[in-house]
Amino acid sequence: MRLENILALTHGSLKNDPFITAFDGISYHAKRVKRGDLFIARDPDSIAEAVFNGAYGIIFERPTQISDDEIAWIKVDSIDDAMLRLLRFRLIEKELNVYHCDAVTLALAAQIIASNDFIVLSCDPIETFKQLWDCEQGATVLYLPAFTNSALFTASRPMPVYADESVEIIEQTLFETSFIYQRIFYERQQLSAFFIPYLERLLNFLDSMMIRFRLRTFKAIEHFETCFINANLEPVEFGGSDKVLIFEPDFGLVASEMDYLSDQANWAKHIYLLPEAKAHRYKGMPNVFTYQDQADIINTLKRADFHFALIAEQSREILETQHKDEQPQQLFLDF
Repeated sequence: MRLENILALTHGSLKNDPFITAFDGISYHAKRVKRGDLFIARDPDSIAEAVFNGAYGIIFERPTQISDDEIAWIKVDSIDDAMLRLLRFRLIEKELNVYHCDAVTLALAAQIIASNDFIVLSCDPIETFKQLWDCEQGATVLYLPAFTNSALFTASRPMPVYADESVEIIEQTLFETSFIYQRIFYERQQLSAFFIPYLERLLNFLDSMMIRFRLRTFKAIEHFETCFINANLEPVEFGGSDKVLIFEPDFGLVASEMDYLSDQANWAKHIYLLPEAKAHRYKGMPNVFTYQDQADIINTLKRADFHFALIAEQSREILETQHKDEQPQQLFLDF
């Protein structure tokens, strides 16, 4: 790509009068820079290594010392914006089929083994750049707008919903499911039956797009994430107690997960811990507790009698923080 095109696309300012006029490629890892590359310096400390490895140009954001006047030094207001503009221009010719979806579907899609013409975008901007820069012509892309800027694509559509029932549940507990898909039996997957409709819609979508894929053993995703605990709120092995914490980072799923717990485990004692700022519609409901901070959550868990505690907008890291804070301090240091 020619230097003047890079300047126009990134809205960058050339800070010297370089000898070079074009670049062979673009790199964002200093260790992987090849002679002739344009280096995107997200980390200013990596510039020296990129120059040593043969970079013909540097895109930078923060004030930087020009160490080689023969190569191009391009100052931009925002590295992330520059990457977005470069990638968007690159993708225009790719004619991608771009679809956006919900967080659960994206997490499930990331665990499916699919052909190279199906791309599930990461939440990391560098990884997204890597995934898309050399993607196949006409590839199908699935992304979450909360993670990936929609302006990256010239057009995107919501993932279509197909009503075909392709997944047959054979056995289920609250947190595991055994099912059949295309005559293959998947036993005791760490996937709550709550998520089977999401999986079914995803698989039907892949079939409709004629994307080659296969399923593997599913691992727990960050939604409806379970943690069995003992009386001291310490994590124990799966199934190792009758107390379970369920963490849900997406408040939008909480209402349906409350209904799911009520329907599937009506014998159990449930409590629900919701952030006070979002709990207006639930106030006055039985077994609903609100919190302002993690200390409120811990105090509620210590006081309440429950089998299942659904905790909104938190992760199991609160337990690690809790037990770290409880560690006794040493009175003397060993020398």
